[in-house]
Amino acid sequence: MKNKNQISLLIISILILHACIGTSAPVSITGHEPVQYGTPFSHVPATEDIVMYEINPGAFSQTGNFTGITARLDSIKSLGINTIWVMPIFPIGVLKSIGSPYCVRNYTQINSNYGTLDDFRNLVTEAHTRNIAVIIDWVANHTSWDNPWMDNKSWYTQDAGGNIISPAGTNWTDVADLNYNNSDMRDAMIKAMKYWTLTANIDGFRCDAADYIPYDFWKQALDTLQHMKGRNFILLAEGSRSDHFTAGFQMNYAWDFLATLKNVFITGNPATQIFTTNTAEYVAVTANKRKLRFTTNHDESNTATPMQLFNGKQGAMAASVLTICLQGTPLLYCGQEVGVSNKLVYSSQGPVNWNSNLDMESTYRHILGFYNNSKALRIGTLLTFPDNDVITFTKNYLNENILVIVNCRNKAVTYSLPGLLANTYWTNALDNSSMTLGTTLFLQPYQFIIAKK
Repeated sequence: MKNKNQISLLIISILILHACIGTSAPVSITGHEPVQYGTPFSHVPATEDIVMYEINPGAFSQTGNFTGITARLDSIKSLGINTIWVMPIFPIGVLKSIGSPYCVRNYTQINSNYGTLDDFRNLVTEAHTRNIAVIIDWVANHTSWDNPWMDNKSWYTQDAGGNIISPAGTNWTDVADLNYNNSDMRDAMIKAMKYWTLTANIDGFRCDAADYIPYDFWKQALDTLQHMKGRNFILLAEGSRSDHFTAGFQMNYAWDFLATLKNVFITGNPATQIFTTNTAEYVAVTANKRKLRFTTNHDESNTATPMQLFNGKQGAMAASVLTICLQGTPLLYCGQEVGVSNKLVYSSQGPVNWNSNLDMESTYRHILGFYNNSKALRIGTLLTFPDNDVITFTKNYLNENILVIVNCRNKAVTYSLPGLLANTYWTNALDNSSMTLGTTLFLQPYQFIIAKK
């Protein structure tokens, strides 16, 4: 009887402890974890230093696979990139599918069209040898309708009639919405995230549709990852909620900045709106965290590429200068550097032509090269000079001073320089030529200047 009582007390104690931990506690999954593949990458860039490149595996190369990405790592490195984000690597669902890679059929398998697990491991390893971190796209909000998780109906959101539904308020009929009130599903999701960290030695996650998923799950998942020994993670939320930062993400999306950029460049809104939006976006950003800035990504380029959106090469470059230099983590997307103009390429209907617009690629290489070597551009104190047509700002760090001027109009502009900048001397940051600024500056359509002293 004494032993039975002791056992009963032990069981009760365990149940109480489990209840106290709750669903938001970090998950420690020890059973059936894979053995760590490779050595955790020791050169994951600090958040302030990240220069990110999004890769659509199907569009990136002639072969449309991991091997095709690996073959271009030297080119990616030479561009000034230190982090690549690979779009979903998983098998795509068939039932109700429209072919989207965000319709995940199995969280722990590789899409065979992209190659094998060994091919992906090789990609990660080769990236690491070039000091490039690798993050993968993580689709935590929903699965395909033929994912094995469908065997657990309670893992999914259901309507009043008990039918599994697609994410509410969307037209995403190809996917089924996951139920974050279910602790078993949450544990399985975190276990799958840990699986890729151990199995392929990746360095983090870009988390899709992060705004749709409750804060306490992100807190639980990211705390669990951060407790993995010897690991530094890059964690990016596709969303704009301020609580992403307190949950553990270092970055989320600058959607408002992109919208304002379009309004200024395309609609003709006052250029000062760029600074207003920049300030507003950073109100809720905690210390050492960043907004991800871009002129395109896989979603945007399905509508229009930067070349189409910003009136050609010069407009696309001018808009990019602001996303790189103002205040955020720069992102380029899959051939953006060579001015892809056919949006069908980004639907994997044709590979990127890497021989087009090589002058544009060279300009990106010079800008990002300077960015990587400039503390002022990455973390300097920002001073803005409002104007209706021209975006001008300086960034200062210790003895380094940077000046950026961008004509955001598709016409020539005579710009009256602010008093602090009039009659000053600079060096062009891209070609090291000397620059003397008077009181006015004649700018060609979409002309930009990056200078230093």
